[in-house]
Amino acid sequence: MKYGLTLFPTDYSIGPAELAREAESRGFESLWFPEHSHIPARRESPWPGGPELPKMYYDVLEPFVALAAAAAVTTTIKLATGICLVVQRDPIQLAKSVATLDRVANGRFLFGIGAGWNAEEMRNHGTDFAKRFSLMRERVLAMVEIAHADCAHSTIVSVNNSLFCNGILKFGTEAQKQ
Repeated sequence: MKYGLTLFPTDYSIGPAELAREAESRGFESLWFPEHSHIPARRESPWPGGPELPKMYYDVLEPFVALAAAAAVTTTIKLATGICLVVQRDPIQLAKSVATLDRVANGRFLFGIGAGWNAEEMRNHGTDFAKRFSLMRERVLAMVEIAHADCAHSTIVSVNNSLFCNGILKFGTEAQKQ
């Protein structure tokens, strides 16, 4: 059996780099950081965990930056988003962030994704809550196409009714092999 840790990294928690070093030294297999870009001042969506939303949801650090700090001070522990809210991010930039973090982490990045529960947070990103799962699928498929397509071909990818030519978007930074 393998064990992993999850933590909402904040300015009042243990730092991401220190936690990663300590977790790796104790033999943990993975370290997972969640994501919330923000919590809207006016909340309507109930938190699935109970009546009060914990403070850490408001204060959580950006996961890719926190995981990059963890990657810089470790060599074996896997580093993961738990979860990345794909529907709240631009798929081209997210594909670049995923590939870059995987390269910085020498192939140790695990891309945990989800569609989210906070309708107001999504609305602030222009995402229709009712369509979040289909949008997540569309964006993930586009990211895979962008990251893995042959640059010599100009495949057109549709993302949220916008067209992208992935032939010019190949990043070439991913460390993991398929």
